[in-house]
Amino acid sequence: MFQTIERRPPDPILGLSAAYIEDKNPDKIDLGVGVYKDEEGKTPVVSAIKKAEQKLWQSEVSKSYVAQAGPAGFNEATVRMILGDNSAALNNQRTCSVLAPGGSGALRVAAEFVNRNFPRTRTWVSTPTWANHVPLLSSAGLELVEYPYYNYESHEIEFEKMMDTLKKAKVGDLVLVHGCCHNPCGGDLNWEQWQAFAEAAEKQGFTPFIDLAYQGLGDGLEEDVKGVRLLAERLPEVIIASSCSKNFGLYRERTGSVTLIGETPDQVSASHSQILSTARQIYSMPPSHGAQLVEIVLADEELKAEWLAELTEMRERINNLRSELVVKLQEAGVQQDFFFIEREKGMFSFLGLSVEQVQTLIKDYSIYLVNSSRINVAGINQRNIEYLARSVASVLQA
Repeated sequence: MFQTIERRPPDPILGLSAAYIEDKNPDKIDLGVGVYKDEEGKTPVVSAIKKAEQKLWQSEVSKSYVAQAGPAGFNEATVRMILGDNSAALNNQRTCSVLAPGGSGALRVAAEFVNRNFPRTRTWVSTPTWANHVPLLSSAGLELVEYPYYNYESHEIEFEKMMDTLKKAKVGDLVLVHGCCHNPCGGDLNWEQWQAFAEAAEKQGFTPFIDLAYQGLGDGLEEDVKGVRLLAERLPEVIIASSCSKNFGLYRERTGSVTLIGETPDQVSASHSQILSTARQIYSMPPSHGAQLVEIVLADEELKAEWLAELTEMRERINNLRSELVVKLQEAGVQQDFFFIEREKGMFSFLGLSVEQVQTLIKDYSIYLVNSSRINVAGINQRNIEYLARSVASVLQA
């Protein structure tokens, strides 16, 4: 049967990474792959996680399966990190959480759960959104429709257009929204916009489906989930797909979770049974290593403080790089207004370049980024920032 299989083109981002590795230019820069990098261009193991691994190595006595939902301590700690200790939804037993294989796994489990119980659910997705949202959610059976979100020319959120379009969303619809640090544009809703979005969901009855992949990398661990907590307090139903890849550095451990908020404890209990059945049919039993490490860190006050300090360092480095890049572009003679980069949050922003200009950066300057001109700000460091700014200036002035 394999004789008829057609070769798929390489993933655009993974293909960039391969080309970057092969490039012999000593000045090459990788701004494509979406992982945090330090000043040395490496994705480090978080120190608190390293210490948690030592604890786990000394205490773990079995490699048998964990419970279908994942370690209870992990589920409890992560949902409290997202919703807060004083969450009415949490304390009134209106939530349940399930360990999933990464943020992508969490999105897929949630999508499969919804589609199995409510086939072909209409799901509103922002333009732009993370590149894998569309294939991941549509292949689970959800019916995707778009709503406007980001203006590529003004580099601002088109909130009025967004809300005008979402007036068509109704009971039984999902609306996918990024909890913070929007990937790929870096444009986040402000507090007033979150309130307006919550009011629309309350009035129209649609269910927010929140992708929370970067908690702690925008304004702070608590600040980044203000909008999420508002929805959790005001609405009867919310779905949250969260990830520990970025804020705990657990990329390859594939550690994420699905959190459901329902109107009553009985509804949540029934939904919990269904989402466990869904997960069972996809991958049977969850991985536990990363979840156990998160549980250890969040349960140990010293390790938690160490993790928070390192998370703060990552966040502040990204925010400082944003400001510094704007300055370096000005110094390089760029006339365009790039101050939007400083206003945006998280690891990603669009440079606003054409596909031709992006290809010139790749071919002539060995600066690797996707055709949309989305960059990973964390791929910048003190050794390459001036070269990047000069290269962008040259392309813009050509």
